[in-house]
Amino acid sequence: MRIDILTLFPEMFQGPFSESIIKRAQEKGAVEIHCHNIRDYSTNKHKKVDDYAFSGGAGMVMSIEPIAILIEKLKAEREYDEIIYTTPDGQTLNQSISNQLSLKGNLMILCGHYKGVDQRVRDQYITMEISIGDYVLTGGELAAAVISDSVIRLIPGVISDETSALTDSFQDNLLAPPVYTRPADYKGWKVPDILLSGDTKKVEAWKEQQAYQRTKERRPDLLK
Repeated sequence: MRIDILTLFPEMFQGPFSESIIKRAQEKGAVEIHCHNIRDYSTNKHKKVDDYAFSGGAGMVMSIEPIAILIEKLKAEREYDEIIYTTPDGQTLNQSISNQLSLKGNLMILCGHYKGVDQRVRDQYITMEISIGDYVLTGGELAAAVISDSVIRLIPGVISDETSALTDSFQDNLLAPPVYTRPADYKGWKVPDILLSGDTKKVEAWKEQQAYQRTKERRPDLLK
């Protein structure tokens, strides 16, 4: 997979993409991540990338020209399965969307900033708009990192135990059951006996029941 991220602040991705599983995924060649600075494509001598909105109003708007130049350059080099825009009014990211995107080959993510991008960018280039929640961030960079992480971890071979991703919360519309590790008794706080029984069928039934109960209590909307 290849992910191209269009941003005003490429340095923001150095931390998230240079540690842990995402770092190893790149080292394995499972994914390529390329961050492009939109300012590099500004035709303004001051590298300006925003302007006032027509009709007035508070805040600045990201200009169409540098974004269009960059998108068209990348599209001339390869085909993209999705061109994603991070925006509070997009569809809310969920596990199903991440699963679908993990099957793609080339993704492009445009990070919004200020009051957003010129609507013509969204009309002419964007194929998918994603929000990571009902709140507003200072920019789309953190959202792009979240989207990338949720997708990359699902690529075969990225997580050493591939069944781990398949048992995550939301994969089957249930939250994950509680998990425990050694020691079995810590300060009198004990691991449930069923998990120490060695009876695989009973353990799986317990996990399923716990997952259902946790979902019913915390996210009943998932059971509808």
